[in-house]
Amino acid sequence: MPYTYFPAHPYLVAAACLLLGTLATEACVPAGSNDGSGGSTTGSGGASSGSGGASSGSGGRTDSGSDGAASGSGGRTDSGSGGATSGSGGASSGSGGASSGSGGRTGSGGRTGTGGTTSGGTGGATNTGGATGSGGAAGGSTGNFSFFVTSLSSMQKLSGNINGFGGDLRYGQADGLAGADKICRDIAEMAVAGSGSKTWRAFLSTVAGPVHAKNRVGTGPWYDAKGRLVASALAQLLMERPSDANAAIKDDLPNEYGTPNHTDGAPGCTGNACPDNHDTLTGTGTDGSLYKSDMAFTCNDWTSADSSGTPWCGHCWPRQGSGVHWISALPEAGCAPGAFLKEAGPPGMNGTKSVGDGGGYGGIYCFALIP
Repeated sequence: MPYTYFPAHPYLVAAACLLLGTLATEACVPAGSNDGSGGSTTGSGGASSGSGGASSGSGGRTDSGSDGAASGSGGRTDSGSGGATSGSGGASSGSGGASSGSGGRTGSGGRTGTGGTTSGGTGGATNTGGATGSGGAAGGSTGNFSFFVTSLSSMQKLSGNINGFGGDLRYGQADGLAGADKICRDIAEMAVAGSGSKTWRAFLSTVAGPVHAKNRVGTGPWYDAKGRLVASALAQLLMERPSDANAAIKDDLPNEYGTPNHTDGAPGCTGNACPDNHDTLTGTGTDGSLYKSDMAFTCNDWTSADSSGTPWCGHCWPRQGSGVHWISALPEAGCAPGAFLKEAGPPGMNGTKSVGDGGGYGGIYCFALIP
């Protein structure tokens, strides 16, 4: 309910504080600004921080920071009847993470302490929890999040190109594998704050070495951003479709937000109404090893983004409706950047020499290394 606030004259407040001395210490500490009837926290409370930053929906927003520490004398809370709670709780700890709508993504922190922060209205730091739409990991923790397919939107953001990286995945690093690993790490952090601290590896093979993708990811188990099992061990992972994967994602491997990639950006779609984004770069055969000792199938070991080459791909979801190996399916038309999301047939049907010509955008699989 709106009200009118008449601030006391600062000289009168100062005089009162001097007269009352220590008895008025608490009353004279300047609280952070607040818009609703809640008010700011005192003592060790303050606003929630963390690299996550804002929460939206019915929650209001909290300030950002890198450590998740509570502010000193107050901090601020957004409008609503909630306000921040006082006591020893204060801000959310860890790297924070954002929440949105009814769930959204949360980072490694979540709310801690006896107080914790609540946002304005009926919200709070997170609402019903878990991921919604393209949210993030359930439960406010990086937890066992250890697998994803890189989404088109994240590849566009990191590359600065609407068509993605193409076959050159160096991303400012010395070679294609190092760059692809950094792509995985940065996308993981964007999706679930704090998860970038894990050791992320791209599921890619190279002729130099040679390097076999299966030797880069450890022994499992691996889970998606919503905590669903992708594979319990390497033997299960290397099957045509990960043999013991959660039924909801076995034939439609999820991106970094836990969204089955076929429906990314089009929730509830069916058939050809969904994006045709199945081709995923691997350079790898069905046994998890280098497909062929031919640089054409690895875009010069993931350093080339021209029209040459025929990068070997798997299918993050089986375009034919069943079967088709998630690691090894077919060669793309070229190594140039390209994003084609409409059904057009096999590579070459869109008339480009790009990594996405047959239905895709040059996405890659990312795993957190599980020793």
